[in-house]
Amino acid sequence: MEREYMEFDVVIVGAGPAGLSAACRLKQKANEAGQEISVCVVEKGSEVGAHILSGAVFEPRALNELFPNWKELEAPLNTAVKRDEIYLYKSQEKAIKLPNLFVPKTMHNEGNYIISAGNLCRWLAQQAENLGVEIYPGFTAAEVLYDENNVVRGIITGEMGVDKEGNQKADYVPGMELRGKYTLFAEGCRGHLGKQLLKKFELDRDSDVQHYGIGIKELWTIDPNKHEAGLVIHGAGWPLPSDTNGGSFLYHLEDNQVVVGLIVDLSYSNPHLSPFDEFQHFKHQAEIRKYLEGGTRVAYGARALCKGGFNSLPKMVFPGGALIGCDLGTLNFSKIKGNHTAMKSGMLAADAAAKVLLAGSEGGDELTGYVEDFKASWLYDELYRDRNFGPAMHKFGTFFGGAFNFIDQNIFGGKMPFTLHDNVPDYSTLKKASEAPKITYPKPDGKLSFDKLSSVFLSSTHHEANQPCHLKLTDASIPLAQNLPLYDEPAQRYCPAGVYEVVTNDEGEKRFQINAENCVHCKTCDIKDPAQNITWTTPEGGGGPSYPNM
Repeated sequence: MEREYMEFDVVIVGAGPAGLSAACRLKQKANEAGQEISVCVVEKGSEVGAHILSGAVFEPRALNELFPNWKELEAPLNTAVKRDEIYLYKSQEKAIKLPNLFVPKTMHNEGNYIISAGNLCRWLAQQAENLGVEIYPGFTAAEVLYDENNVVRGIITGEMGVDKEGNQKADYVPGMELRGKYTLFAEGCRGHLGKQLLKKFELDRDSDVQHYGIGIKELWTIDPNKHEAGLVIHGAGWPLPSDTNGGSFLYHLEDNQVVVGLIVDLSYSNPHLSPFDEFQHFKHQAEIRKYLEGGTRVAYGARALCKGGFNSLPKMVFPGGALIGCDLGTLNFSKIKGNHTAMKSGMLAADAAAKVLLAGSEGGDELTGYVEDFKASWLYDELYRDRNFGPAMHKFGTFFGGAFNFIDQNIFGGKMPFTLHDNVPDYSTLKKASEAPKITYPKPDGKLSFDKLSSVFLSSTHHEANQPCHLKLTDASIPLAQNLPLYDEPAQRYCPAGVYEVVTNDEGEKRFQINAENCVHCKTCDIKDPAQNITWTTPEGGGGPSYPNM
């Protein structure tokens, strides 16, 4: 069909830290050269920051490079880290505080800030627009636009105004082509277009499989007498089973607010495990509840994160474009930080694109300069030093893996003379339900722990009800015919938003129900489904969560 189109030098998919940093850098380079580079950023959230969820303790290294005067520009870095605490939780009442001597260097946070990543992105968007970047929130990048030679030439935005049956409604708006000489994909972890590009161009042919975690987070307002701005608490252990890796955090922001969260490694093996319920249970741990008791839960959210690190990095470029940020997989899991690395990857890609564009390139080639600059950067060095962290945890478990990583980071500086590998995909690790112990979770008390639906309500998630389901089943029979008898259909539990249910009617007949309107866009289903039968696609633009300052 004939579509309307707009042409730009660079199209960027996703207004997260990587995409916005790339946009700002492109304009900075053009201004330095006294030339013009047209840049467009398309964002599926209703506004910039609406879909951004991160811890987050922020390392300002990349920001210092992008905007050295960020303090004068009033970047929302308001709470410097004052103190670190790390605990090994043994039970609901018992915890062991680790002496700093035994904490890996990567876990020290001197010079860092506790921030809202969503608010940082809102600020970056303001800087980008001041530089002349065009930002279009509420529009999805539904398809990659290719030319006749399979060169990426931009994206096609999603249609709007289509009903559940696929019919055009009265308010129908067709997708538009956003054409670019180069297209940078910054969709975040498990980007649905990034996933397609990996497959089409075999970008991950020579890398280890990617590994993932699910991060679940809440924002609380607590008693001022219990609040200590700048306090950072990390932990591992209870309530997660001994064979399940993961870690927790509690960060004290400004204004008597804290963020609390749990990251569960998606390589877990027990199909009865529910990351959401593990998190709700975790908040009852004595060292955590002492801060939360008497407080008010303000917001809730969940998001998958890439944790394969250096070993899982795919080829970064392809004809006409590149992967940046968590679409590439740049999170440094040993630091539990990915914002500074995402920003730096976006800046490196922007430098490479600006160089060739300012020299007169019409695009369509591979940005080899991005690859070269990446290998010469501090980002490469940082991720290389982290390369054994994840595989060690997977192979040796939390305790012995942690001991290995202490030696690797504190004694060898991340440069041991060998590299560990883990090529077992997360979706393939589940035991059969009959072979795994069942887990009984405590009923939520409505004070510290809560149910899924009230939690989704606090994510301000909204989708147009009458639209096609954006969670696609390759084979609709698999959930009941295969996943239910083998794994007690784990989608009911690994989803943190109550999207998937097995419903039984009065006649005892079972039905697999997808409550797509609950989806918080975490992508866990796309990752963990043991049959790899669920594909997450973009719903109508503007749908999904609307996080305030997560």
